[in-house]
Amino acid sequence: MAEVARKMNIYEAISRCMEEIGAVGKDAENEQQGFKYRGIDAVMNAINPVLTKNHVFIVPKVLEQRREERTKKSGGALIYSICRIKYTFYAEDGSFIEAVTVGEGMDSGDKATNKAMAIAFKYACFQVFCIPTEEMKDPDGEIPEPVTPESQFMPATVEQLHKISEFVDAYAEMCKDTTSSDVMGNLKKKYNFSKTSEISVELADKLIEQVEFWYKKKKEADA
Repeated sequence: MAEVARKMNIYEAISRCMEEIGAVGKDAENEQQGFKYRGIDAVMNAINPVLTKNHVFIVPKVLEQRREERTKKSGGALIYSICRIKYTFYAEDGSFIEAVTVGEGMDSGDKATNKAMAIAFKYACFQVFCIPTEEMKDPDGEIPEPVTPESQFMPATVEQLHKISEFVDAYAEMCKDTTSSDVMGNLKKKYNFSKTSEISVELADKLIEQVEFWYKKKKEADA
């Protein structure tokens, strides 16, 4: 009976790959600042034949993603994406190892996430296979203008809105010739909002605190 060839486990396969990949040169150039860097294409070209030869394949899984819209100094919009990705390296015997890396990307179109994923994959390969590299930079060949993060609006929760309504009604009942609409009107004027949909989580806490303060002050005055 013919002897069945033993399949390599992932640790052996990774070691073989490390022996064969070698260094990845800085062949790409950043057009804006003129420095050399190792692009994702160079990494893919270097590892693909080695992975194929040693029967290793890689499966990505996005664990977490955060996207923000920022404004350039010139006024244009820029999408900023951060992805935390787990890469699982499988060998032909079914054994595997996992590596988690974070990639960041910015783009004025729809490629911010693509860039973030490409950068995360590139550095996962750099670190797992210990590919020689001198400079840990990769702006994907471009550096967008510095941007200022815009604060994200978090609408008030249903519980917060319900509590505001209860406090407003309770305070209005204590005051002579005052309706709930009057109290809410005072809040809108004081905190510069015109409708409930404009109330954020942070503002809701302030409104609750404000009405509670008015309520206690009125109660003390009437005592």
